Amino acid sequence: MSATTDAEYLAVLVLASLVPALIYLAWVRKSERYGGEAWGPLLSSFVYGALFATLVAAILEGVLVALGTSVSQKYPGPEFLFLNGNSTLGAFFLVLVIAPFIEEALKASGVVGRKARITKIADAPVFGASVGLGFGFFETFLYGLGAYLTGGLAAGIVLIALRSVSSVVLHGSSTGMFGYGYGRSRFNVPGPGSGAYFMLAVGMHASFNALASLAAILMVFGIGGLAVETASFLAFVAVVAFAFGAIEHVRSVIHGSDYPALVGRPRVPQSVPRPPPGR
Repeated sequence: MSATTDAEYLAVLVLASLVPALIYLAWVRKSERYGGEAWGPLLSSFVYGALFATLVAAILEGVLVALGTSVSQKYPGPEFLFLNGNSTLGAFFLVLVIAPFIEEALKASGVVGRKARITKIADAPVFGASVGLGFGFFETFLYGLGAYLTGGLAAGIVLIALRSVSSVVLHGSSTGMFGYGYGRSRFNVPGPGSGAYFMLAVGMHASFNALASLAAILMVFGIGGLAVETASFLAFVAVVAFAFGAIEHVRSVIHGSDYPALVGRPRVPQSVPRPPPGR
């Protein structure tokens, strides 16, 4: 295969991953009907999630898995088996605990970094969704690239398509909910704030991963055949429903906090001026 063809296929994979994420971002952005964010800052946050958060998360997760595996090998007792990245239990620990905490923390940093642009509560979940969708885009592209290298262009496109209606949406939703909590804290709204909503984001992420891992969990218990195939299908339907239900909820809290009178909520006084669009 020529270098030109490889470059063309790479461009196809990038576009297949990027376009759905940007469509979701436009959908979320439209939820903020009053004083909505300019595209420039949102795309900057999208790039932050795509490059910084995704790559740093991959490095940190790799380091932690390597350290955990080293510890479990040095102390081979069963109480340390979950640290071994080469074990089934270690793989589940990575997917259900390590990845949700690290990835949500790094995505959350992108929201906090936009503090100057957040002039009302509704701005924060919009930025959160932008960072999360950027993360989901680039992670999906990397998975699609791996599938392409092992199974060809069709395999890469199929995997990207499946993740674009599930994982990408989930990343935008979970960080969008953290953004809502951060906005509440920033404007001193009584009740749950950044910490509680960060744990909610982690819980959403872990729950999504658990649903997606249903077939693998069944196989651990020796169940195979038609049961696993059925579980895989049902799990995919469940994660798609979970992801889109979550992002619709993000849109509803943006809508409500953008103009609280629509849902009977008192408006939080705003005293923070919005910076010029170019900053």
